[in-house]
Amino acid sequence: METNPIPVLTVQTAPFEDQRPGTNGLRRKTAVFEGKKNYLQNYIQSLLSSIDLRDRQGCTMVVGSDGRYFSRAATEVIVQMAAANGVRKKIGRLVVGHNGLLSTPAVSCIIRKIKAIGGIILTASHNPGGPAGDFGIKFNVANGGPSSDTVMERICQVSRTLEEYAICPDLRIDLSRLGRQEFDLENKFKPFRVEIVDSVELYLQLLRNIFDFNALKGLFVGPDQLKIHIDAMNGVMGPYVRRILCDELGAPANSAVNCVPLEDFGGRPPEPNLTYATSLLDAMKGGDFGFGAAFDADGDRYMILGEKGFFVNPSDSVAIMAANLSSVPYFRQLGVKGFARSVATSTALDRVAKAMKLALYETPTGWRYFGNLMDSGRCSLCGEESFGTGSDHIREKDGLWSVLVWLSIIASRKNPVEQIVREHWATFGRNYFCRFDYEGLDPRAAFYLMRDLESVISDKAFTSQKFAVGEHVYSVERADNFEYIDPVDGTVARNQGLRIVFTDASRLVFRMSGSGGGTGATIRIYAESFERDAERHGRETQVVLGPLIAIALKISNVHERTGRRGPNVIT
Repeated sequence: METNPIPVLTVQTAPFEDQRPGTNGLRRKTAVFEGKKNYLQNYIQSLLSSIDLRDRQGCTMVVGSDGRYFSRAATEVIVQMAAANGVRKKIGRLVVGHNGLLSTPAVSCIIRKIKAIGGIILTASHNPGGPAGDFGIKFNVANGGPSSDTVMERICQVSRTLEEYAICPDLRIDLSRLGRQEFDLENKFKPFRVEIVDSVELYLQLLRNIFDFNALKGLFVGPDQLKIHIDAMNGVMGPYVRRILCDELGAPANSAVNCVPLEDFGGRPPEPNLTYATSLLDAMKGGDFGFGAAFDADGDRYMILGEKGFFVNPSDSVAIMAANLSSVPYFRQLGVKGFARSVATSTALDRVAKAMKLALYETPTGWRYFGNLMDSGRCSLCGEESFGTGSDHIREKDGLWSVLVWLSIIASRKNPVEQIVREHWATFGRNYFCRFDYEGLDPRAAFYLMRDLESVISDKAFTSQKFAVGEHVYSVERADNFEYIDPVDGTVARNQGLRIVFTDASRLVFRMSGSGGGTGATIRIYAESFERDAERHGRETQVVLGPLIAIALKISNVHERTGRRGPNVIT
């Protein structure tokens, strides 16, 4: 407890016009948050002021980060501002991860466990870190999930008229000391409380109640023990991997690599895909390991590899999980209510849902759309093609949970990764799928490209068009700009992606992404082709999808209109 009350200051400021949060919160280059006067403070004040008046008094908020550069300094500012706003009866207590670290799934878990009003997560997900990298601020609401459009709009409106913010600049928090710290503030009868909590413990307790830890421990003992290789990519997941997979489940300590969180993630983008997780891919190709996984910076995305680098496509991953949920005690006890996927994700999950006679919901990209479905009891498992899968245990995608589901399937079926995938294809058919990312585009050029493409596919004549590529002929069945009507509250989300569906169930989807770091727009092209014949399941993905990609490039003119010769990333 401080001896003298800490003063609360009101600082005059001016609004910024670019603080509208996107799908994953507010992301900008780190230099903007760090170097532009009051930029961070303005956004935090807008966020705190946007909390519903009915929820402010004495409420608890969770704060965590993925450990990227500027996170510690930003966390200290958030604590100072939350304390100052606490004088105004908005925030009464903060729960902060040890050393400021909390994975995004852990934040969702803690919000739900302690019934917090929400949580602030300092992350730019898989975007690069360091002084020259990206920084982000994400606000999760009381159900543990991302903010709705309404909440984000409220934050934006406050930011546009903000004239002052409240802060206690003399408040000093020790993020390295576990336990309660209390601060006596001016004009407040009760002390402001900050609790520094173990970053892993509450999340670990949740996982214990979901999985059969004894069965998972059995994977790592005996003559047929599974050798795993887990890459935390120097993000927040290092402590979780060490504590849960190694200490708790008994995987050898050398199973986990890059487990020290670094501010620049070791100089590489913390993105778990074949382009950036190359050290994992190389290790798996050696044949010494039967299971490999990598996580992104904040721990909500993951990639699975089998022996010799066998890649599990994320769209296949969620479908295979769905077909094998009986391997997890949580679902055996509670049952399975339904599935959901984003519009860009392949329809592999749809085929499992149909076989299990369960509902399948197709949503826009963005985890917040899944939250409504889960809160209303409609959905148990959901996933996105961007390496994210989760269930109703929290309201976020969850990388480590996904890895434990896969390990549970292996423990139950006693088959290696590649066999599990190939048997799934044999049962349900294979959805060949890939994604082309064109990053850092001029925003105006990207906007007009998408606008003109929509005009092309909206023409009535387009729905009867046929495209001949080599020996392949693709007939358009329907095309639209995806619109989602939420079955829970009736809200409508428009302009969620341009879809072209062909008569053979092949699909093309075009989306302009809004989750970058302010360095331009990203256009993503998704191609999918279904193959029932098991004899044709071993073909190269790019060979199968080549004709569809050729159609996509032709009708969009993406190379001609952007000056690019190809995508930045192919997944």
